[in-house]
Amino acid sequence: MSKKTDSVYDKVLKLLKDVYPRSLNYKQITKKLISSIPVEKEEVKDILFNLHQKGLISEHKIGKYRYKMPDKFVTGIIEFTSRGDAYLLTEDGHEDIYIHPDDTGKAFHGDFVKVKLLDKKRRKQLTGKVVEVLKRAKTQFVGNIQIKDDYAFVVPDFNKMHKDFFIREKHINGAKNGDKVVVELIEWKDEDKNPIGKVVKVLGRPGKHETEIHAIMFEFGLPSEFPEEVEEEANAIPETIPEEEIRNRRDFRDVLTFTIDPIDAKDFDDALSIQKHHSGLWEIAVHIADVSHYVKPNTELDKEALLRGTSVYLVDRTIPMLPEKLSNNICSLRPNEDRLCFSAVFLMDDNARVHHQWFGKTIIHSNRRFTYEEVQKILESKKGEYADELLLLDKLAKKMRTERMRNGSIIFDKIEVKFHLDESGIPTSVYFKIQQDAHRLIEDFMLLANKSVAKFLSEPPDYLDSKRKKKYASVYRVHDAPSEEKLEEFARICAQFGYKVDIKNPDKTVQSINKVLQEVKGKKESNMLEMLAIRSMAKAIYSTDNIGHYGLGFDYYTHFTSPIRRYPDILVHRLLEARLNEKMYSNKEELEFFCKQSSERERVATDAERASVKYKQVEYMMDKIDQIFPAVITGVTEWGIYAEITENLCEGMIRLKDLQDDFYIYDPDNFRYIGKHYRKIYALGDQILVKVKSADLFKKQLDLEIVSPHQKLHKKKKH
Repeated sequence: MSKKTDSVYDKVLKLLKDVYPRSLNYKQITKKLISSIPVEKEEVKDILFNLHQKGLISEHKIGKYRYKMPDKFVTGIIEFTSRGDAYLLTEDGHEDIYIHPDDTGKAFHGDFVKVKLLDKKRRKQLTGKVVEVLKRAKTQFVGNIQIKDDYAFVVPDFNKMHKDFFIREKHINGAKNGDKVVVELIEWKDEDKNPIGKVVKVLGRPGKHETEIHAIMFEFGLPSEFPEEVEEEANAIPETIPEEEIRNRRDFRDVLTFTIDPIDAKDFDDALSIQKHHSGLWEIAVHIADVSHYVKPNTELDKEALLRGTSVYLVDRTIPMLPEKLSNNICSLRPNEDRLCFSAVFLMDDNARVHHQWFGKTIIHSNRRFTYEEVQKILESKKGEYADELLLLDKLAKKMRTERMRNGSIIFDKIEVKFHLDESGIPTSVYFKIQQDAHRLIEDFMLLANKSVAKFLSEPPDYLDSKRKKKYASVYRVHDAPSEEKLEEFARICAQFGYKVDIKNPDKTVQSINKVLQEVKGKKESNMLEMLAIRSMAKAIYSTDNIGHYGLGFDYYTHFTSPIRRYPDILVHRLLEARLNEKMYSNKEELEFFCKQSSERERVATDAERASVKYKQVEYMMDKIDQIFPAVITGVTEWGIYAEITENLCEGMIRLKDLQDDFYIYDPDNFRYIGKHYRKIYALGDQILVKVKSADLFKKQLDLEIVSPHQKLHKKKKH
């Protein structure tokens, strides 16, 4: 090549790089270059051919070329949707990467994968393609077996598993056609369309309560019992408290103390005590079960607790993190019994300002076990046992809450769906767990303890030398700010209902979200907008790197208050004890490993709990086929409409093919469908009437269809 050609070659490549991701043809390139360098169209054509041959540019459309960015790879956890597409949750957590169903490769939901970034975007979002599965999240799955002549398929239960397992005859292992089974992945070669598996356990006939609950437990890797060595270690712990231990603790046994918990709770993590201090201030102590006194590092109990990470609350049972002797007995702050605690003690004035705080080991003797319902009744009537103390605590909690909202805390009051089950586990009715002042009272004092401990542990103490200060770390509960795209989408949806979310001014965003959540209370779109607000938020995780907690508006936050049911709280207790004794419990690398394990186990627990609720919702609706209910549209997608039945919050799908009165056009920008001929609109938040079309227990799926307003509603049975 001549020097001139070399120069043109470089300029063509630079031009395509500068305009990326746009593509240009040889005429457009010649026109742009001719003002700075004499060049012929044919010369540019030859250079484009040469660049394309070398793989430096790609032919985006016939005759139009685009700069080819060097391959870039990222790793992370892949999370599928029920549609078959997926998102990569990158290790840095900054941006999710969209993966088309054709590009998911041989990955399963939850796998740790390597993804190649693609040369295109989807709605301003990066896209990628799975090129390698680095680590399987799990290798055993639950599904129903369909047996043919000399082979079988297992169709997975989990709606985010989009491949059936091929089972050779020798690996059917006694399963009968239609059984619910556990299948183990054997291999998945490049040439195989389906993964190859073998049946390792037959769970029973589908549709039966125990079969389905055990299926959920297997699906999410939840243990049904503790290993023998863990139970033996727990049983060896003495129930009596030695006098020497009592002497080493601050004694609160003569101070009014009580617990406030759900009516069916068995493990009581936390208690509150209250008394007037000689300074004239209120001494309010948050007493937390001293689990770390009994569960020592590297014991069998500790290893099992780390492995489980958290207690899991399915619809009909709790799968505890710790054996019953600890969780329901010696660690549980039961009334009228001496119990060891780790406490956060605050001196507060009448305006809930903290003047002094103290952390340390204590012993308590709870005077009373309250339920939330009992406390709520006392708060409303202003009468009852310890009414003065409860009303004072409620007043202080409300002042803290007001201050918290002023400082940027988002207040969610999401409704939880619960079931009354009969002796066979069949749901007989649905009820809702709604946040009231009694719940918020406890929540606000737990938040105070958590943020105070986090701040106390945030700085390395002076007694450490410079080398050990570098290794010093704590465990935080962190919550990143939501992405700009998710906030924009939430603001757009709110605008359609007449609510304004200010996303231009970050300082006002939280206040405007809170304002919407307050204004929407009691309205038809209330539950939907609250759910969408939660979905727009980033996921809270555990980390040694403190970035603060966006949702709470706290610069420092951790989990200190539930060590019976959360492993990070045990870690925080150990860190706090070491700090108070001028020692160092652990280093940053080890703590970060614990944080990642705990975050992952929390995610699994959440998915399992949702799966059990969804299963019971579908089961509850099985005898309601063809009945008509009022509902609210909660989702609008290209394949149909999601609607939530108002009286029981069961959500189902209205498929596009079932909208038969017109040809409906999907309008994604406005979250709605528009009828082509009659202009009927179905939009997010609309109130509609739906008929239950089918309830598929196998797929845990409820199918609905829209009916006209003149059709009669079902009559609600009186219980």
